[in-house]
Amino acid sequence: MSLQCGIVGLPNVGKSTLFNCLSNAKAQSANFPFCTIEPNVGVITVPDERLIKLGEICHPERGVIPTTVEIVDIAGLVKGASKGEGLGNKFLANIRETDAIIHVLRCFDDENVVHVDGTVNPVRDKEIIDAELQLKDLETVESRIQKCEKAAKAGGDKFAKLQLEVLVKYREALSQGKNARTVEPENKEQEAAARDLFLLTNKPVMYVCNVDERSAVTGNAYVEQVREAVKDEDAQVLVLAAKIESEIAELESYEERQMFLEEIGLEESGVNRLIKAAYALLKLRTFLTAGSDEVRAWTFREGMKAPQCAGVIHTDFERGFIRAEVIKYEDFVALGGEAQCRAAGKLGIEGKDYLVQDGDIMHFLFNV
Repeated sequence: MSLQCGIVGLPNVGKSTLFNCLSNAKAQSANFPFCTIEPNVGVITVPDERLIKLGEICHPERGVIPTTVEIVDIAGLVKGASKGEGLGNKFLANIRETDAIIHVLRCFDDENVVHVDGTVNPVRDKEIIDAELQLKDLETVESRIQKCEKAAKAGGDKFAKLQLEVLVKYREALSQGKNARTVEPENKEQEAAARDLFLLTNKPVMYVCNVDERSAVTGNAYVEQVREAVKDEDAQVLVLAAKIESEIAELESYEERQMFLEEIGLEESGVNRLIKAAYALLKLRTFLTAGSDEVRAWTFREGMKAPQCAGVIHTDFERGFIRAEVIKYEDFVALGGEAQCRAAGKLGIEGKDYLVQDGDIMHFLFNV
């Protein structure tokens, strides 16, 4: 399941430094705008403590295999991008291809790192990018309105009429400087029509406040400004110090990294928190398979049923689905394995309508 989060922001806010921490792919990091021209794509392992526990119980021969999510580092945007300024056209084309946005905001002072607009102001930076994306969306909406009006009048196209209703709502919001995601569809039909538009400001977003080392635990005044600015948005705010994260990434052992985190007062690295949050932002969940051969995490979309999740492993599993055997993770760990869960009546038999839950340990029976 190839889904991507795009890392965006103004030049020199720490996007590429953060990407380097997330991925083994090393994006160029330099103290000037536009050093990232082509988007760098990293396949990132999703941290999941449940896998460690299952590995200790099952002792799998082939080991433990986590799930992944793709992170894309996109070129820095500048004012005027919607009109082609800087690398605007490249930026907007690349972000359109992603499923969610990680918006990095500079929330630290450092006279050695230049700011493209001269001063540090994360709320202004956010509004610059918002405005450019909104302008591009407004351009898209206006163009689609013209096409839908013609189709609705000429052929009585019902879908065109439905999409026109949604487009008019988007035009009103975007004209007022609001993001498309603030518009709530009235029904499922409008929701489907909205998805077909692929608007930039309709993508789910998470704001990452890149702070200095002293603010890594508590945040700072810049972070509070961001929280106040986005309080009415359906968005998460995450605080981390990219400089610290780059130091953690250079430590070789798990024990060294944990000692470092304890020294600065953090329970978990910002990178781990970011990956987990990005996974959730994409509305992704994890089901598990556990046995003597391997312990493995599998990604599925929230709301998927058992046959669809079986298809994540192999299309034949979905095509010939008979039933699923399900053990809750908590029961598996508490009782010490599959055999014990069977004996205790903690293994459920589920059919085609079963909604798979995060952390379910699954075994699929199929016939093709």
